[in-house]
Amino acid sequence: MKLLENKVVLITGASRGIGRGIALTLAQHGANIAFTYLSSPEKGMELENILKSHGVKAKGYQSDASQFNAAEQLINQVLTDFEKIDILVNNAGITRDNLLMRMTEEQFDEVLRTNLKSCFNTTKHIQKSMLKQRSGSIINITSVVGEKGNAGQANYAASKAGMIGFTKSVALELGSRNIRCNAIAPGFIETEMTGSLDPATVKGWADAIPMKRGGTVDDIANAVLFFASDLSTYITGQVLHVNGGMYT
Repeated sequence: MKLLENKVVLITGASRGIGRGIALTLAQHGANIAFTYLSSPEKGMELENILKSHGVKAKGYQSDASQFNAAEQLINQVLTDFEKIDILVNNAGITRDNLLMRMTEEQFDEVLRTNLKSCFNTTKHIQKSMLKQRSGSIINITSVVGEKGNAGQANYAASKAGMIGFTKSVALELGSRNIRCNAIAPGFIETEMTGSLDPATVKGWADAIPMKRGGTVDDIANAVLFFASDLSTYITGQVLHVNGGMYT
């Protein structure tokens, strides 16, 4: 039996990169997938068709989870279309890197709104249905820099650190109702975004990692699978670092 047979998963920001990898892995394990994208309908439709080819129900929604009312509409529509949501993966995120002395208020606010506020919005609106069904798994994709910080990423690090505190608080509030909330903190993960970087730069980063390589999207997706499945039913309020030992 597949690990997520007949489960319904909602993933934010899934049209590319880590989110796309999560969607594909969970579909391979039998989950029906609802996912959001913001500005790429073509990629959203492409992913929807690929997911359906795995024999599961799938639907993409163009939605901005950083907007409180839009997040509520999204949750309600997914519940209408899929009848339930068993697993929420808060993956939507952006970077607007700059040294603090050059960082604008807009750059700070935009990152906090997209990365942290969206996490609040979706979790706030999904909890009612999970409380009613007395089960659920909420998985927040944070980052190693939420624990260790990073020069030039004060906004990003703050948003990801906030997600960790949010995760632990939600776990304490909802644990008695059999609703788990955990976070995954990726390190240096190779995606299409890193593919455009100078190879020497990428090699320099990889050489600084004990395992001497960057992580893959599958490394993160498999960690999400663990938290989404019944393999982790007694784990909540935790941060799982997937970083090849770069933060040890």
